[in-house]
Amino acid sequence: MRPRLLLLLACAAHAVGALPRLCDVLQVLREERDQCLQELSKEKPGDLGMEQPAPGCEGLWDNMSCWPSSVLGQTVEVGCPQFLRMLTGRNDLRSTLSRSAIDAQQTGTAGDQETGSMFRNCTQDGWSETFPRPDLACGVNVNDSSNEKRHEYLMKLKVMYTVGYSSSLVMLLVALSILCAFRRLHCTRNYIHMHLFVSFILRALSNFIKDAVLFSSDDVAHCDAHRVGCKLVMAFFQYCIMANYAWLLVEGLYLHTLLVISFFSERKCLQGFVALGWGSPAIFVASWAISRHFLEDVGCWDVNANESIWWVIRGPVILSILINFILFINILRILMRKLRTQETRGKEMNHYKRLAKSTLLLIPLFGVHYIIFAFSPEDAMEVQLFFELALGSFQGLVVAVLYCFLNGEVQLEVQKKWQQWHLRELLLRPVALSTSFSNGTSGLTGFTHSTKASTSEQSRAAYRASVI
Repeated sequence: MRPRLLLLLACAAHAVGALPRLCDVLQVLREERDQCLQELSKEKPGDLGMEQPAPGCEGLWDNMSCWPSSVLGQTVEVGCPQFLRMLTGRNDLRSTLSRSAIDAQQTGTAGDQETGSMFRNCTQDGWSETFPRPDLACGVNVNDSSNEKRHEYLMKLKVMYTVGYSSSLVMLLVALSILCAFRRLHCTRNYIHMHLFVSFILRALSNFIKDAVLFSSDDVAHCDAHRVGCKLVMAFFQYCIMANYAWLLVEGLYLHTLLVISFFSERKCLQGFVALGWGSPAIFVASWAISRHFLEDVGCWDVNANESIWWVIRGPVILSILINFILFINILRILMRKLRTQETRGKEMNHYKRLAKSTLLLIPLFGVHYIIFAFSPEDAMEVQLFFELALGSFQGLVVAVLYCFLNGEVQLEVQKKWQQWHLRELLLRPVALSTSFSNGTSGLTGFTHSTKASTSEQSRAAYRASVI
């Protein structure tokens, strides 16, 4: 069974709708086995509906499902094992079950049906084979080409988001270094940009750490050894995602404040933004972690089966996106009014327009897809993974380009620094030449003659130019 599970589990997990790890599957199997053995130990002959023991089949744990004791000739039905429901993501398979599954078995057509339940007959020779096959009955036929294609698709997504996060991480580190290095770029606006860069950097790093912890090895011998650390990694991962969306909200709030309020303390405003960007996500993630610990302490907290608990994370993110979208509409309205009335000076208006171009592009680009897929059905999971992982991993790259590399002020400062460095190199060359010849008189004399020669050549060139 393990090779088939590894085919589905050896792919990148995501916070929303993640595929379960092999450790989580084995933990569920152990729990179901213990519960089954406990129930079977309580069974008595009278539980079969007869006062005296009758010919039949004893209860059985077949390493997948628990089969209760049965009298001879009876057909026993059980639902799909929980670990298979974890793989399919469907918990309502049995709702579509009908008695036709048994009829299909009798007519020999049950092999290709997805029923949501499995059956065994109690015969004189003991239990019959399970029908339909568990993988077919529960929709987890790992030999099907569709599962192979899905696995290939997920592996390609993993490569794409690894490349995306890596490139974003490099560009963000360069952009952050530039904004930190030049003092003339130190202002409230760029401080907010730097915090946004850090949030994207942490998001990329947390994603790499999560993958390293969840899928570092297929060896399950140490599944229980690092369970606490694994949960802490997932909590840190959720915090980085929430902080990232919080700082996107701060960008919108700051631009809106600039346009609406004429005079305000930018220092106090920045302190409030820092508390909002880094403090508020910590509150929600702590609440989520406490809820998971007491209400859904399953696996590594990478699978969110309880929707009500998951909304502790999802709700604030959606709210921040909605607020940003409202600010987006109002900012557009204010800019259009200012352009029509010309109530703002040209230089100041150009500054607002440059900042608005970057911020207004980020708001719909980084938020709309989250709201759409928050209420999407499970059938759209692969599309959601594409937007969240493949395209979302390049968001940091886009932010670095918009707020740093395409920023006119940044380009001007870099050009000035380059010119200063180039001029310093030119001025230091004669000094280096004189130093290399300072140990000998002949060298000094040669340097003097060369200097005089160059001076006379410059004088003759200037004279010819004046004559012409």
